[in-house]
Amino acid sequence: MNFIRDTVSAEGMSMEYIKFGTGDKALVILPGLSVQSVLLYAQSIVNHYKLFTKDFTVYVFDRRTKLPPVYSVRDMAYDTLAAIRKLGLDTISLFGASQGGMMAMALTAAAGELVSRLVLASTAVRADEESLAVIEEWMSFAAKKDSRGLYLSMGEKIYPHDFFQHNRAVFSQLAQSVTNEEMERFVILASSIRDCDMREDAAGISCPVFIARDDSDKVFGDSAGAEMTDCFSGRAETKIYKGFGHAMYDTAPDYMDMVYGFLTK
Repeated sequence: MNFIRDTVSAEGMSMEYIKFGTGDKALVILPGLSVQSVLLYAQSIVNHYKLFTKDFTVYVFDRRTKLPPVYSVRDMAYDTLAAIRKLGLDTISLFGASQGGMMAMALTAAAGELVSRLVLASTAVRADEESLAVIEEWMSFAAKKDSRGLYLSMGEKIYPHDFFQHNRAVFSQLAQSVTNEEMERFVILASSIRDCDMREDAAGISCPVFIARDDSDKVFGDSAGAEMTDCFSGRAETKIYKGFGHAMYDTAPDYMDMVYGFLTK
């Protein structure tokens, strides 16, 4: 399936996105923290979400093109909200993964009339000590411009052990194309997680919510995941996977079917 890659400008900033699908409803996807733009892998994204393309027109947003020196998760959410409104979308289903899930909570709390259904994958309302240690490790690699160390650390923390070991050489190869500018950008984006706290935002969300996490998540571990589930206690459908890692939204074989079922109820 074809896709459109474009840039939207709103409120003094610009943001790249891809658009695909032919459905009448809009699905907005907010990806997690990455070293390089996920839009570099646009065709793979389109293939991964092909189940949704008859019912939805899908939008995947990158972070804003030029980052300020300090850029909070809430700022990321509000910039994305401005881009969504500039594109004329008035009702969306929203899917946020990892840091994108944090953004999704802030966006939904700020614009409850916009979001009809919310999917949160491998995310947390705030990072606990275990999560912060992982983020600090990644930031340290990036600050030293050690792209191989960063990619290997991220691969080991995000994916199941066997998958990571099988693809270790791939992660090393991907690291070779990373620029110093991308490393500096990564530090700004990663540092936003330090002070992120979406507990009040979660409390203000009233639309239907689906939460999925994995019991072997090495980024947002069991305590961080459980805290988020508690914040939505009685107000969300929850699925806890076993053995698929932080990236269970890519690795769990039934995940897309479950999300599709939730969004099309």
